[in-house]
Amino acid sequence: MKKIRFVLKGCAWAAAYVLGLVALAVGGAWVWWQPEPHARGTEVNALWARHQWVGQAHTDAEYRAYGTLLRENRITDVYFHAGPVEADGTVPPALYPNAAKLVAAMRTYAPGVRMQAYLGQIREVSGHGIIQLNDPAVREQILKTDQIFLDLGFDGIHYDFEPIYPDDKAFLELLDQTRRLTEPRGKLLSLALEQKTLLDASQPFYKALLPRAGKYHYPPRPTADFLRKVADRADQVAIMTYDVSLPTESLAGWHYARHTEWTLRLIGDRTTVFMGVPTYRPNMDWAEDLTVALRGVRRGIDALDRPPAKPWGVGVYADWTTNPSEWASYRANWLPRESAKVGG
Repeated sequence: MKKIRFVLKGCAWAAAYVLGLVALAVGGAWVWWQPEPHARGTEVNALWARHQWVGQAHTDAEYRAYGTLLRENRITDVYFHAGPVEADGTVPPALYPNAAKLVAAMRTYAPGVRMQAYLGQIREVSGHGIIQLNDPAVREQILKTDQIFLDLGFDGIHYDFEPIYPDDKAFLELLDQTRRLTEPRGKLLSLALEQKTLLDASQPFYKALLPRAGKYHYPPRPTADFLRKVADRADQVAIMTYDVSLPTESLAGWHYARHTEWTLRLIGDRTTVFMGVPTYRPNMDWAEDLTVALRGVRRGIDALDRPPAKPWGVGVYADWTTNPSEWASYRANWLPRESAKVGG
């Protein structure tokens, strides 16, 4: 009995120690979170847009209203969902019958806004997924699909293939091939990528202990080296910073701040960076929302020694989940003050 009591007492002390550390972390984050950020946002920002814009017909009034929304909110780049890409790298024409009309309308109602064809699919990894980027024939067909959308008048190609692991040479090869297609035409190559891993040194342990498919899998996060390789190949990198799953606003804000600081330090001098912010309802929506994300991004900017050499901003995910009050919050909490007045 004495031995059991000793063990229980040890467990109790261990639990108290862990709870104490958690309380310190939460309390420290709360204190850190209180000061108002000094940094304002930028007028270079992106928006992920729903597939219906290329897939369905719209009225002239709808196009005009959408153009007004983009201008008021200083959106410079719109990723119009144009896929998904089939397993062979194609996109059936029946999925984008309205693409040419969309491009023409946006040239009229949102001049200067860069329209990019948003193409993606579930990357086949360890026998799970849909598209096999390791296959040169598939990559070649993706390039032909890219060419179709560039010929329709899109200003660039935006890739969102997931998951992408930091040893994915086929993905880097696809970026190289796509850059050879877009650059001579004066078009953009952009992509969405997961947030950077918290600790690069942990990657060998994940790789050794966890599979890359299934419920419990090795998280597909880029290392610093992989992120730099991607940035050297792309005109824009949008970081999917959302889905934080932290239980308080201060912790969620800390997440956005740290990833903003890390990402801009790593690649802000190499390529345009958009930090993704959500307007949908994440897993812990009481702690993570657009206002928290924007404040966190601004705190991350405050931590920088100097602004990045390349343009940077936020990427709003997504147009189909953003309501008027969220757009108003975005203008008030992100845009430079003189710009925020434009949208009310």
